[in-house]
Amino acid sequence: MVKTRIVRLLHNKVTLLVMIWVVVVVFFTLIKPSYIRPQNILILLKSSTFTGLLGLGVGLLLISGQVDLSTGAVTVLSAVLVSFLLSFGMPWLPAALITLVFGALSGTIIAIFVNGLNMMSFIATIGMSSVWSGTALVLTRGNPVKYINDSFLLIASTTFFEMIPLLFVILLILIIFYGLLLTQTKFGRSMFMCGGNRTAARLAGINPKKIHSLLFVNCGFISSLCGVLYASNFRRGDPVPLSIGLDAITAAVLGGISFTGGTGGTGGFLVGLMLLSFFNNGITAVGLSSYWQTFARGALLIVALLLDYFREKQRLKILKAGAAEAAASKA
Repeated sequence: MVKTRIVRLLHNKVTLLVMIWVVVVVFFTLIKPSYIRPQNILILLKSSTFTGLLGLGVGLLLISGQVDLSTGAVTVLSAVLVSFLLSFGMPWLPAALITLVFGALSGTIIAIFVNGLNMMSFIATIGMSSVWSGTALVLTRGNPVKYINDSFLLIASTTFFEMIPLLFVILLILIIFYGLLLTQTKFGRSMFMCGGNRTAARLAGINPKKIHSLLFVNCGFISSLCGVLYASNFRRGDPVPLSIGLDAITAAVLGGISFTGGTGGTGGFLVGLMLLSFFNNGITAVGLSSYWQTFARGALLIVALLLDYFREKQRLKILKAGAAEAAASKA
């Protein structure tokens, strides 16, 4: 019985991720004891907030069978935009709201391309990523946009128990909200149906284009929120392109959200995010060369995609076996 329970635990993807996460923490702590100091945990949780926000937005799209590769560019332009508005003397709240509206509009544009013009989301979002990145560089001429607003800086500087930043609390609240949306609402169930089988979703009376449009707008909104918090944390809007867009997808796929759609959840996503964040922080803490850090992050993304491939293969195998059994029982 004990052996059976252990096997079941190992087959549970979230449990397995937690075990790997613990191994990662222990490994880097043995190499660098300062790895688990409160100050380092504070920095780690702050950086994971930005990856987590983007991963949350794109993860919901992945569940529904779509993807958005422009999240990093929207974040950069949003950070630049809110910094510009603050530098002109605008209060931080209206500046943030205007920036969030931009994010929602960016998602609307992508939704029009994908659902109105029937473009592939992969292609449409890559194109818009270049547009937004270029816009940020043109507006700033490649220079960071600085501002002075102490109230706005409080968002990123506020901490609880000297090691839990308000930024991370905001992320946790959103994860809980979207987790309830996925599991407790008709809209959440419709997302899974659209990602699992779009034709079956249509036959069930669900409008996949409507679901996808709302999720693209939501993804743009969250990406802009990420940009606002990013500008608060780093005290400027930097037009330099960010690589956290790919990290966000890695965290989502590591956490069990299928790249092909139809499966996943926010609980697994949070564990995948923590695993990725502690891994990235660890390879930096031990002084690994930046070249090898890039290699390690890319390798982790490949591993995440391979795990997703085998999970999907196993899921289809179970579905086929169930269908065959049902057909045999009817015969």
